[in-house]
Amino acid sequence: MRILVTGAAGFLGSHLCDRLLAEGHSVVGMDNFITGNPNNLAHLAGNQDFSFIRHDVSNFIFVPGKLDAVLHFASPASPNPNSPFGYVNLPIQTMKAGALGTHNTLGIARTHQARFLLASTSEIYGDPLEHPQTESYWGHVDPIGTRSVYDEAKRFAEALTMAYHRFHDINTRIVRIFNTYGPRMHIDDGRVVPNFLKQALCGDPLTIYGDGSQTRAFCYVDDLIEGIYRLLLSDEHMPVNIGNPVETSILEFAQLINDVVGNQAGIIFKEGQRGEGDPQRRQPDISKARNILGWEPKIDLETGLERTIPYFKEKLGLA
Repeated sequence: MRILVTGAAGFLGSHLCDRLLAEGHSVVGMDNFITGNPNNLAHLAGNQDFSFIRHDVSNFIFVPGKLDAVLHFASPASPNPNSPFGYVNLPIQTMKAGALGTHNTLGIARTHQARFLLASTSEIYGDPLEHPQTESYWGHVDPIGTRSVYDEAKRFAEALTMAYHRFHDINTRIVRIFNTYGPRMHIDDGRVVPNFLKQALCGDPLTIYGDGSQTRAFCYVDDLIEGIYRLLLSDEHMPVNIGNPVETSILEFAQLINDVVGNQAGIIFKEGQRGEGDPQRRQPDISKARNILGWEPKIDLETGLERTIPYFKEKLGLA
């Protein structure tokens, strides 16, 4: 297939480009580098099956030649207000990527009669009242809080995708992505994986705000991309959770990182309230992915961290 990937220079987008190329497809990458990193695609220079268009997806999209699939991954993704890459600091751009960008990518998919895959998120569940989260759960989301620009952009994107599927008979798919980590993450995006890894690799104590009882479910990037690729090739049109169902507390995660890195500085606890809309618990129910795609994550958290650490060492100048 010839496949358009928006957000191609991002963490997930760049790994997705690699996987698609490895499977023998031709890839057109698109990014405006607002949060994407050109270095994530540098290794593809000279690859005759990869081409790149610098473009903002919130503007009309034109791609010469036939397309067989469109994968819309363009969006800021970090909720951390201290991150220059976070959607809290890029609110309008985030909503435009989710709304106008989804409209434009669905439009080009319709023009080419191409299959379409939307990168949605576990954040559409908000601070969930149902645990673990199933695809049938409608969510518990603040529509006007600081995180709403991301949550509601993705919820709108899902609604628009289903509208195009039902009204225009577009061959659509929706993946709801849970916490993912691995090489090519922004090391300054302010989320827990880069924060803890930077502190541990520098020999500093890991900082936990609160008591560390809040949970996340961490999926290594290769596992996630495998699930997304299987979904692309499937005939499933309704949303599918892709993530690691193993729930881990932030305290357990901090202890594991210190063990894997060999950091002796320990952990310090600081008073701090949860961020606005920050979910207390996060865990995907992946029964649907298991049943429909035959997918579940294979890489355990310790192994995934060991594969991620060399990248962080390089970026921190510790390699």
